[in-house]
Amino acid sequence: MMESQQKRILVIEDDPLTSEVIVEALVQSGYLVKAISNPEMAFSSIDEWSPHLVITDHDMPGMSGLDLLCELRKRENYVNVIFVSGRKDSKTIVRALEEGADDFIEKPFRIEELNARVRVSLRANEAYRDLEEKNKRLEEMVDVDDLTGLFNMRSVYDKIDAELARANREGHNVAVIMMDMDRFKSVNDTSDHLFGSFVLKEVGGIVKRNIREYDFAARYGGDEFLICLTKITTKEAVEFCERLRSGVEAYEFDDGNTSMKLTCSIGVSITENNFSIDARNLVREADHALYEAKDAGRNTSVIHEIEEGPTQTAS
Repeated sequence: MMESQQKRILVIEDDPLTSEVIVEALVQSGYLVKAISNPEMAFSSIDEWSPHLVITDHDMPGMSGLDLLCELRKRENYVNVIFVSGRKDSKTIVRALEEGADDFIEKPFRIEELNARVRVSLRANEAYRDLEEKNKRLEEMVDVDDLTGLFNMRSVYDKIDAELARANREGHNVAVIMMDMDRFKSVNDTSDHLFGSFVLKEVGGIVKRNIREYDFAARYGGDEFLICLTKITTKEAVEFCERLRSGVEAYEFDDGNTSMKLTCSIGVSITENNFSIDARNLVREADHALYEAKDAGRNTSVIHEIEEGPTQTAS
């Protein structure tokens, strides 16, 4: 059963008597209610209070109910809207419903009818929010690698391109790190694939503990990992790689049956104020740096600074 006391309703009504009647009816039904008389204040109230439902008049000074509705429907966060209006012409009612109103109640109204329509609208709002949350969880499941808890590569290039666009606007650097576990094949050869999976899961944890909240990381495939660092200098990127490399080297991979020490090799590409490069080429440069780290004897990192030059696009 719906807990009405947890539901927030914003009432926008410039007539004090009508507002008082609506508020009293809703409060008696156990809802949390906030009333304003100026529709132009609605947006700040919605941002601050996040109501489940907005009840609004149509004819108000400064902004009509339809204007308010149209602005609300441009927003990502959906809020249910019920009109309570003295308008009785079908043109206005149809327009309001077509623009996204969830209901239209004509004045004068009966309290029982108002409460019933509010309950129906709130049930619809609850179902919508539940669906949004489920869709969000499904998207996360699709984007996240089950083993490591990091992103998979499904949308990582888009994420990097978005960071490059932000860096271009704000004037900071973006670094891409490719990390590969050294001689990982020997892990599966000397133990078993279950221990190999355990190692990859633990490495995912090491990566997550080292990145900042606005960075992101992905399992690139097999025993390779990709990390994107934003708002970072070359010096900070080098320090991060050393912290990550030494963290892996010092870690005891122990699942209770097998214990092993491992190392990793790291390749880095950083934009150095070059915003013409795209995600795929930035990753490619990091991959080239990784091969150099492997050739240099493993358990080390190599950095490529991508300086300003001709526009690079992925072939």
